[in-house]
Amino acid sequence: MPTDLPRAADLRADCARCFGLCCYVPAFAASADFALDKPAGTPCPNLADDFRCGIHDRLRERGFPGCTVFDCFGAGQQLAQVTFGGRDWRTHPELAAPVRAAFPVLRALHELLWYVTEAVALRPGEPLDGELRQVGERLAAHTRLGPDALSVVEVDALRGAVNPVLSQVSTRVRARGGGPGRDHRGADLVGADLRRVDLRAANLRGAYLISADLRGVDLHLADLTGADLRGADLRGADLAGSIFLTRAQLDAARGDTRTAVPASLGRPAHWSPTPVTIGRRPHDGRRGDPSRRRGRRG
Repeated sequence: MPTDLPRAADLRADCARCFGLCCYVPAFAASADFALDKPAGTPCPNLADDFRCGIHDRLRERGFPGCTVFDCFGAGQQLAQVTFGGRDWRTHPELAAPVRAAFPVLRALHELLWYVTEAVALRPGEPLDGELRQVGERLAAHTRLGPDALSVVEVDALRGAVNPVLSQVSTRVRARGGGPGRDHRGADLVGADLRRVDLRAANLRGAYLISADLRGVDLHLADLTGADLRGADLRGADLAGSIFLTRAQLDAARGDTRTAVPASLGRPAHWSPTPVTIGRRPHDGRRGDPSRRRGRRG
């Protein structure tokens, strides 16, 4: 891995070193994901004085599953400890506005860096190795900017430069499995029964897989970049060899002890401890509730 890229640990959230930024900066609306409305730049009522969540171990039970699937990719502690030098927005209220402006930008940069480091680990070969090194070093340099410069970074332009490289990496890596599989990029697969569909090495970038039935499906080398897995049934599925899968996607889905996941991500605590017996269910043609869809990254 290029030495100028952050370590994997730096791209994982460390809430103990943050100042509750995900509970302060973003807005959320009362819905199936959140039990109440919270305007942007307003502390969540569950945020304690020490910047810890007062209901962290009961978020799902208290109506906040949306909080459990949010991932800052380590941007929270970077902003708190590096960008603002350990100064928090409560003790230093003059930092409130700069913090609100900088956090979404830094989070987006860290997310892109996470994908780049994952792509590097896949060893796609030249010239992609070199291209990944260049875009990764460019992203890393932006994360070290001061608050004012960081808040005006053109994230869309950077994303436009990174995504084509990641797509090429995906195509090359998936070809190792005998050739790129089915192309379901951006597909509407809400509520679909996919148990008999061959998704090995499939392109599922940005696909809507909300409440899809993926029980027992082999997703080896499947590209899951930005796929919406909210409520997807992954019980017994094999995602251990999938690519560009995030922990947030797993947290949003359902699984059990038979679900194989990458060792670096781990199995969500809320997943069923009981393995499922895979069987074919009657299909009534319903495809879930499209009104629950949200925009995805990818």
